[in-house]
Amino acid sequence: MVEPIRLTEIDASNIDLHARLHAGDTCLFLFEYTSGQGYAFSATNDLISNLKKKPGQRGQSYKNQAIARCAANLREALNADWLAQATLVPVPPSKATDHPEYDNRMERICLGIRAGLDVRAIVRQTQSTAAAHEVAIGDRPSVDDLLAVYEIDETKTTPAPQSIAIVDDVLTAGTHYRAMQIALSNRFPGVPIFGIFIARRVFATPDFEE
Repeated sequence: MVEPIRLTEIDASNIDLHARLHAGDTCLFLFEYTSGQGYAFSATNDLISNLKKKPGQRGQSYKNQAIARCAANLREALNADWLAQATLVPVPPSKATDHPEYDNRMERICLGIRAGLDVRAIVRQTQSTAAAHEVAIGDRPSVDDLLAVYEIDETKTTPAPQSIAIVDDVLTAGTHYRAMQIALSNRFPGVPIFGIFIARRVFATPDFEE
């Protein structure tokens, strides 16, 4: 029997792995991605590896399949009544729209969940930066770094959202979520904001010899 796809909420038992999250945040994820391991380690690592293939890189068919699977998984896991009144806001890619490696995979996932959903790229990135997963931890952008290059696209703010879900692929420290949450809450004060992730990062448990 196939287990149903469900979302799991970040809570007191696991929030310590995501340093930028606050106790009052509501963030949910589908799967767990194991840091430091290759695509062959688990089905989720394989999924995320394919999802993050750059435009023009070999294996775009696998990327497209990963996007379709993520959309289908979210369709199964998300409440249909909530989806009908929510606004899904994908986290923008690290590259600006005029960059050859611009990758709108998160927007494509959101649009693939179901026809007719309110999917809006309200936050856009004005300058290209290195992808966070490709640089050393100490060199990754801070919340302030991201806020400096994030911009609200005012052409996509009407009508005002009733409920916002920030959608991203992998929850690591939560830096991108926090920057998005600040930008969106400043523009839409009082509107509930959630985080929805395909996976959250975990670390492999080391094997100890007896």
